[in-house]
Amino acid sequence: MPPPATLSASSSFTLLSPSPSPSPKLASFHSKHQSFHSATRFTRLRRARSLTPRCAVIEKETPETEKPETFLRESSSPTSVRARFEKMIREAQDTVCEAIAAADGGGKFKEDVWSRPGGGGGISRVLQNGAVWEKAGVNVSVVYGVMPPEAYRAAKGVATDHKPGPVPFFAAGISSVLHPKNPFAPTLHFNYRYFETDAPQDVPGAPRQWWFGGGTDLTPAYIFEEDVKHFHSVQKSACDKFDPTFYPRFKKWCDDYFYIKHRDERRGLGGIFFDDLNDYDQEMLLSFATECANSVVPAYVPIIEKRKDTPFTEDHKAWQQLRRGRYVEFNLVYDRGTTFGLKTGGRIESILVSLPLTARWEYDHKPEEGSEEWKLLDACINPKEWV
Repeated sequence: MPPPATLSASSSFTLLSPSPSPSPKLASFHSKHQSFHSATRFTRLRRARSLTPRCAVIEKETPETEKPETFLRESSSPTSVRARFEKMIREAQDTVCEAIAAADGGGKFKEDVWSRPGGGGGISRVLQNGAVWEKAGVNVSVVYGVMPPEAYRAAKGVATDHKPGPVPFFAAGISSVLHPKNPFAPTLHFNYRYFETDAPQDVPGAPRQWWFGGGTDLTPAYIFEEDVKHFHSVQKSACDKFDPTFYPRFKKWCDDYFYIKHRDERRGLGGIFFDDLNDYDQEMLLSFATECANSVVPAYVPIIEKRKDTPFTEDHKAWQQLRRGRYVEFNLVYDRGTTFGLKTGGRIESILVSLPLTARWEYDHKPEEGSEEWKLLDACINPKEWV
């Protein structure tokens, strides 16, 4: 019994169409039969996209001059999962921004704060045209909204004569994409989110649904095996603290999700990705999401420090820009949160914060076989086991 909407995999500020999670029995089946899950998930997603324009109703944001202590409504308990998740993502935003600014050595984040009249809001921070970073965005949001009946019925995934009323929901998340200038320094994306639905308005007392989602993935233009192994080792270590099946399961899920179908290649070299996760203890999953968010800096910043000053040529930069083009293609064509946000009038600066400042497309470009560029493309076409 899933929540009927989710935050984007790449933008915590946009909501997307319903995507039902498996029942406890199917959750077990899912972990053993990943390919089956991917196929059925695609079918559900395709059905859900047809409902996209009517999927969520959220209020327009109002700019604020100061950050509130919380974006939660006054009725929220400070010990609730909602409150503790918001506290976690705001602390993670501060930690990541401090590390990114320190690595840059002089760049400063532009910060936008907004709220919504009925509760919720967000903080967007972007460092642009720095010494190290072409564009680095780290955003948090808290959203209250209502799912219309059509989306709720689609999310339940079963035929019924009962027509539920609107379904209130809550969502919170942190989302970040970090694009360095140096072509030997990789791009990083991470996103962690929590979602709840209340009972349909005409079914008081129905059980509240909740779930977690997120992931962290690496997108280099050039492969340094020690860097990729370090990154994946940190992801595996975070997963192994909670369940030894998490890393292989979520690593494959990441490879499958960030697939550019029209290119027959992945966006990058993967990491971890999970969605609809509610078949474990809620406190355990909150701790897991926290561990993953806290792992971002140690997984990534040492790589940036090692590569940010590496000498490069115009050809290296041109290849990086071609790979940035792939990044743009995935986010605008396939990423569920981005496409939903564009169709439903979400906050455009937050929706598109994941895109690089510059990208490049060349007609029928093919790297020379055996070259460093070819090795990267081969790894994107044929995902590897790095640890």
